[in-house]
Amino acid sequence: MVEPTAELVELAGEYGVATDYWDWRGNHVVVSAETLVALLAALDVDASTAEAVGQALSQVRQYRWTRMLPPCAVTRPSWQLPFLVHVTHGQPVRVWIELETGGSRREVAQAPHVEPPREIDGRLVGEAMFVVPDGLPLGYHTLRARTLDAEASTLLVVAPDWLGIPALGESHRAWGFATQLYSVRSQQSWGVGDLTDLADLAAWSGAELGAGFLLVNPLHAAEPVAPLEPSPYLPTTRRYANPLYLRVERVPEYAYLDRTARGAVEKLRAELAVTLAGVDSIDRDAAWTAKRAALELLYSVPRSAGREVAYRAFCRREGAALVDFATWCALAEEHGADFHTWPEPLRHPASAEVAAFRASHEAAVDFHRWLQWLLDDQLASTQQAARSAGMAMGVVHDLAVGVDNSGADAWSMQNLLAQKITVGAPPDPFNQLGQDWVQPPWRPDRLAEAAYAPFRDMVSTMFRHAGGLRVDHVIGLFRLWWIPAGMPPTAGSYVRYDHEALVGILTLEAHRAGAVVIGEDLGTVEPWVRDYLRMRGILGTSILWFEFDYDGDGRPLAPERWREYCLASVTTHDLPPTAAYLAGEHVRLRHSLGLLKRSLDEELAADQAERGAWLDELRRRGLLADGASGEETVLALHRFLRETRCRLLCVALADAVGDRRTQNQPGTIDEYPNWRVPLTGPDGRPMLLEDVIRSERAARLAAAVRVD
Repeated sequence: MVEPTAELVELAGEYGVATDYWDWRGNHVVVSAETLVALLAALDVDASTAEAVGQALSQVRQYRWTRMLPPCAVTRPSWQLPFLVHVTHGQPVRVWIELETGGSRREVAQAPHVEPPREIDGRLVGEAMFVVPDGLPLGYHTLRARTLDAEASTLLVVAPDWLGIPALGESHRAWGFATQLYSVRSQQSWGVGDLTDLADLAAWSGAELGAGFLLVNPLHAAEPVAPLEPSPYLPTTRRYANPLYLRVERVPEYAYLDRTARGAVEKLRAELAVTLAGVDSIDRDAAWTAKRAALELLYSVPRSAGREVAYRAFCRREGAALVDFATWCALAEEHGADFHTWPEPLRHPASAEVAAFRASHEAAVDFHRWLQWLLDDQLASTQQAARSAGMAMGVVHDLAVGVDNSGADAWSMQNLLAQKITVGAPPDPFNQLGQDWVQPPWRPDRLAEAAYAPFRDMVSTMFRHAGGLRVDHVIGLFRLWWIPAGMPPTAGSYVRYDHEALVGILTLEAHRAGAVVIGEDLGTVEPWVRDYLRMRGILGTSILWFEFDYDGDGRPLAPERWREYCLASVTTHDLPPTAAYLAGEHVRLRHSLGLLKRSLDEELAADQAERGAWLDELRRRGLLADGASGEETVLALHRFLRETRCRLLCVALADAVGDRRTQNQPGTIDEYPNWRVPLTGPDGRPMLLEDVIRSERAARLAAAVRVD
């Protein structure tokens, strides 16, 4: 490995690229020069030679002097935010704020600041400091500046100091199921769990079991054509939802199908049932092929006057982003789901050829806009059903880390995403070879220049029909592990983001929706990040198997020491259900897939020691008797959760029915049937939603965690 020069280290630091870090074993790692050069190249910075590094340093040092105002400013009501203004030297400048809601302007005062002027492109530029006052209302405001010969404006975001759990107040707790929706099928669904199944699951768990929320996997859109990506965490877009989750019969136009068309829909569903009979996996391709054909029949039904008005209003609200997404879907149907393989003129959304395609395929594009309208309607109905069942929060949605590097967002946002870079994770105790998630990251610089508009639009859309949002890998709002193309995950490094801006926007949108934000803060996390999220009222995530007193005696963490503002659960979708975890099946699975660095015996011994420590803790607290059955042990583990201070308690639906198969094995793609495992009972037989609702086992586990 070639170590970087001091100048290269300085240049990387200017762009937020980490030049060293501490790994999961506590070792200090220096990032290679090769990695730094590749990461900087993805930010359009040439660092290939010493001369290029010097030139790049000079350019970045004077960058702020070329702008009158910063690209975006984020503050809080309790803050006074200083910022710099650059104008022609000697000219007076006035700065003010125009509030989102209109009304009088708020003048911004200048603060003492001494900095010599600089010559920029033949003009002498001065630097002044101003301070955004405290006490501003929450919202998206406009910061403006004017001199004798220039004027500029920028977005001013005023975000909440504290979010918390609006639906619960300051002292109440709640519990809820976590489910992978596609795996929860009913007698009426088309081979895949859908939004009506989700509404029914919410109604049952809320009204009969006292659940306060229902956490669901990401419902982001996948490709419009087979083969569909099975992972909900590798979507084609994060703003729009997957029409695979639509319930055909709940579309209002279904009632107006003529006899022939209705018969065709019923035949499609019947033939799908025959195709899937006896199949022990989720077949998204077969389900979507049949469902899409049925939806095309519904699309041909004339809409009522009111429905037509509502559809046009939806399209206006979504604007160009929805048009781009629908256009990508229509193009993907003709040319495949990887836009890199399309004819060259179609590879960028702004080309004349794409505009011509959109005009000549108007019905195909409109069909995909219509599907998103249907999803918006059914998502709203699902949240309404959850709240009507007594849930304080209702449905908590899940935000994936990123998107497929060949999909709709990667196509429409090429200028905002880093090219020849994928996101992943460095080695950690559970994934000792590191991970490459094959997702392009936001460019921090371009995202800021866009005033975070794509991020704002995405999270506001997700909060529209949600009582909360789980943010997968929430540390990605602070830094992401970038991996240069052609390199292994171990050869990456961290790239920093403006967490104050991203977290501020996230909490502002959550506040407007009256929703909670839950950060998945597992894995390698800088300690201050958890403190910061807690300070902002964003909940963390605690998985029982990982909660040990690492700074003390190494025993399981006492319940009174668990974090209050957190979502606590025994297991997660990246681990087997608890019954299988107790048997060490996750270790044997990772060994069979070649994902361990230590021997199988060493891993089994370490895992047995950790599980044994937890069982001893349960017995010590009187929660578990000697000789207890597997189900009794699962109940005891969940009763332990109830003894913690955690405000939200989460139960995997798989644990509630005695399932043993994991949904996802990190570090694999096709080596294991990730995200294709249907919900099954302890005997390995598939369970339908109707079986779940009748399950006494599920009712017992719900009672074990119920908090009032």
